Amino acid sequence: MAITTNPIEVKKSAPARTAAPDVWGAFRSDMDRLFDRFSGGFGLPSWPRAFDLEPTASYSVPAVDVAETDKAFTVTAELPGMEEKDIDVSVTGDLLVIKGEKRQEKEEKDKNYYVSERSYGLFQRAFTLPAGIDRDKIAAEFAKGVLTLTLPKSAEAQEKQKKIEVKKG
Repeated sequence: MAITTNPIEVKKSAPARTAAPDVWGAFRSDMDRLFDRFSGGFGLPSWPRAFDLEPTASYSVPAVDVAETDKAFTVTAELPGMEEKDIDVSVTGDLLVIKGEKRQEKEEKDKNYYVSERSYGLFQRAFTLPAGIDRDKIAAEFAKGVLTLTLPKSAEAQEKQKKIEVKKG
């Protein structure tokens, strides 16, 4: 019987990972469910929401529509719950800027609980003005939570417009 002494290559690999359970996440989920079941019958907010560190209201940029006619551009921004004193509209160079701050306060009282929430949010939208806007005649109107900006076109810009007929091919 012949014995060979050829070396055998042994490849080492990382040990197999075992999926360890998320003990703390499972514990928190169980506790959240327990407190939700307990507080559900008393008209209280759910446990996670009552102690969340994140604000309950979020303020993002307002929804804006832009429309064009032969004589002007119209910018309409939805700003529900705001007042005109909280809105700032300015034009600097070719930039139209709409800024505002929204403040919201909510207070609920009942014989078994008291909830008071305050939230604040700033927003800003900026638009590059197209050529041919008569900056001295820009107007802003605010009614029922909607800001409407009218950006009239200059006489030159209105004269330069030409309608081109589209023919069936």
